[in-house]
Amino acid sequence: MMGRVRALLGDLAEAFWLVPAAMVVGGIGLALGLLEIDNSGSLPAWLRQSTWVYNGGGTGARTLLGTIAASMIGVAGTVFSITIAALSLAAGQMGPRLLRNFTRDRGNQVTLGAFLGTFSYAMMILRSVRTDEETLFTPHLSLTLGVLLAFACVAILVYFVGHMANRINVDTVVELVSADVHQALDTVRTTRSQSPRPPQSYWSSATAVCDMRSGYLRHVDVDALADWAAAQGTAVRLVRRPGDYVFPGAPFALLTVPVDGAADAIVRHSVLAATRSGANDLEDALRQLVEVAVRALSPGINDPHTAMSVLDRLGAVLCELAPCQLKSGVSMRHGAIALEMPDLGYDRLVGLMLNMIRQNAAGSPSILIRMLDVLTEVAHCEADTERRVTLVHHAHLIDEDAEREIASVSDLAAVKARAALFHAALRSSGAALPPGR
Repeated sequence: MMGRVRALLGDLAEAFWLVPAAMVVGGIGLALGLLEIDNSGSLPAWLRQSTWVYNGGGTGARTLLGTIAASMIGVAGTVFSITIAALSLAAGQMGPRLLRNFTRDRGNQVTLGAFLGTFSYAMMILRSVRTDEETLFTPHLSLTLGVLLAFACVAILVYFVGHMANRINVDTVVELVSADVHQALDTVRTTRSQSPRPPQSYWSSATAVCDMRSGYLRHVDVDALADWAAAQGTAVRLVRRPGDYVFPGAPFALLTVPVDGAADAIVRHSVLAATRSGANDLEDALRQLVEVAVRALSPGINDPHTAMSVLDRLGAVLCELAPCQLKSGVSMRHGAIALEMPDLGYDRLVGLMLNMIRQNAAGSPSILIRMLDVLTEVAHCEADTERRVTLVHHAHLIDEDAEREIASVSDLAAVKARAALFHAALRSSGAALPPGR
């Protein structure tokens, strides 16, 4: 249950409509509150006669409010139509999945909410104005605030233009996706000692539990599922991790001891969705960042500097991970294994970061050199022997691609020189090179 609540709160936090809807409701509430003050007649005479407060008649009030309402809804429609066109162009260069970074941006949401909230406020005040032919009523205080809100929307419009110009900048997009990667990294790393994973033979006689749902595994309530398994006297091994696609009827979990109602319990403690979420899915966040680099390397765009910027961010992630461990995915209860989740190993993590970029940049000496530079920096930070072996493996793949794809002798020599610096960094840090590397 808590997993579903967390998933719902996460979806609401990223929903584009929530903030504008709240500001529309706020505008309506503010209008009703100020109308009560104007209706009560408690506004002092000196304030009504002040030059800072609207003191015109009902006809002028209706004209003014109608102008504010029409301009707010017109500007909102025009601005966001232009925004969609700009985002379509950006999506073609950086990938359509990155549009989520624009829709969940608070600046965009507040801008739309300000225009729509002011429109709603003006409409609520307009309906209360009465002219001389009717019961005379002119809400002076409400009209004054409406004018101030219109001026505030002008300032927000200026902010929005500069904000969007900055947001569609590729460096800003790379930094935003990189922030998602660092946030998702916190879900898989730890500085605490981890329970070791059991041998494969531990699950050799386990019973498979199938799931008839389909979709991407968004969230698993690990603690609740482990508590349930311990209470039932069994151990559960999930064969899908958050971010994996669940196929209907395919095995979803293994149980050491069959338990009635196991499928229902697993369904209760897991949440599926139609799309992946980079907020708690490290693989999805990395794929988005890598997609920016791969698109930048395509012949139609040919922007190697963006790919280099992505490689720098990926290297920073690996350096940040160096003093930490990756979670083993094992949950213990009463000294026994209760739940085992598929882990994201270091080999797979580095492969997700580098393989697609290397494959698309095999003939680009500048990108291969930057990849080796990044691996060199990571080698200076990384002290784990097994992880160094992974780094050496990827350096070897880069070297193989360079020999196969680069025809220029001088360019190939430059790549070889950077590879030599990488191996020198490993030796200076006390790392032993694996055989054949």
